[in-house]
Amino acid sequence: MTFSEENYLKTIYHLTWVSDADISTNAIAEKMETKASSVTDMLKKLSEKDLVNYIKYQGVSLTDKGKLAAKMIVRKHRLWECFLVEKLEFSWDEVHDIAEQLEHIKSEKLINKLDDFLGNPTEDPHGDPIPDANGRIIKVEKQLLSEFEKNQIGICVGVKDTSSDFLKYLDKQEIALGSQIEIIEKESFDSSFRIRVGTKELTVSNKIASNIYIK
Repeated sequence: MTFSEENYLKTIYHLTWVSDADISTNAIAEKMETKASSVTDMLKKLSEKDLVNYIKYQGVSLTDKGKLAAKMIVRKHRLWECFLVEKLEFSWDEVHDIAEQLEHIKSEKLINKLDDFLGNPTEDPHGDPIPDANGRIIKVEKQLLSEFEKNQIGICVGVKDTSSDFLKYLDKQEIALGSQIEIIEKESFDSSFRIRVGTKELTVSNKIASNIYIK
């Protein structure tokens, strides 16, 4: 499989994670910042390899073979992120782009040894689940902070937005995985939140609250 084919599989997998419905070529094109015609050409190639189910104008879904292949790419990406943060002391906002390159390494033996070396983690530094060697995933029940109400308390278990800018913002506010967040006030006007993180009180917008996962 080429790097490009792997990137398409991973993108379809991520879009499928959000929605169970078949994924449109336009959604893939938007996510990958490419033309719909280029997506169609790639989907035909992936369909010939039995990695996707593709019917023109009806969207695309991963076959069982494609789903497992996508999970293995995601597995590599998230294990490398763990390694970079835990062992090489990169910050969580630095690792995504590096892991994008490392995820294409083909050696299954290397990845399994990396998994064991890290103690078989089930989540990456952003709180996303890591598939095991057989593609099994342990899902954690979680909600977005924006869905919480006044006086509720939860623990930060992940982020929806993994962009460097957003992660740097969280670092500045001292919000990290494991942080306890208490809702002091929820404004009816703009759905912004007054929250307490540890001993610190701050106001966050609804956009920020819509990108923090709480358990």
